[in-house]
Amino acid sequence: MNKSTQKLNEAPILELCNVIKTYRQGKQKLEVLGGIDLRIQSGEITALVGQSGAGKSTLLQIAGLLDKPTSGKILINGENIAKVSDDVRTSLRRDYIGFVYQYHNLLGDFSALENVMMPMLIAGVKKHEAEDKASFLLNKLKLAHRLHHRPAELSGGEQQRVAIARALANGPRLLLADEPTGNLDPNTAEEVFDLLLSVIRETGLAALIATHNMDLASRMDRQLKLLGGKIVDVFGSSTSVSSVNHIIKNFY
Repeated sequence: MNKSTQKLNEAPILELCNVIKTYRQGKQKLEVLGGIDLRIQSGEITALVGQSGAGKSTLLQIAGLLDKPTSGKILINGENIAKVSDDVRTSLRRDYIGFVYQYHNLLGDFSALENVMMPMLIAGVKKHEAEDKASFLLNKLKLAHRLHHRPAELSGGEQQRVAIARALANGPRLLLADEPTGNLDPNTAEEVFDLLLSVIRETGLAALIATHNMDLASRMDRQLKLLGGKIVDVFGSSTSVSSVNHIIKNFY
């Protein structure tokens, strides 16, 4: 069996099956996600694009087990976790899924090193092991010289790199990122995204990244758009950047 066939036969890291999410506004029902079908394989980096309010954050929260769908299935490694207990959901989030948000949400009273150590300590990792791994991750993200600086002493790009290292601390198999460079200037965003892609590819993670930056989206393996509560497969990695921008403009 060749590698391509083997990958096709593997259970997806994440699979959403006919996921619907509705909210109540008084007597009215607002449908944000109208039947999402999505498969993310190991080693695949997928961009999620769409207008503000399209439901990207809602989809990521459901995929990351932070919110529950109104209906539909969520499969992690082929296992349906729709009806598991809250304790199991918490364990899965801690051990299986890494999150990166637009705002870094670092703990201001702790150093960069301590911020990255925190998820590991919560998971029961010994302090010296957590410190070694946190140092390794921060070094990967070119922050070896900033280990003992607190967030207020770091630039915006450095803070976001610490947040990325923290998301990777417990060795997740799935990384979810919600506009991870959206709060950065273009040059810093490019630098942070380069490092993020490099680490993802090196570790073989599956990743779903919401972004408004179409140049960044074009560099991922697959690009999906949320439109009218549905997923639209826009283009693949073989599409040129100019074609990508043309296609995306037609969607907006």
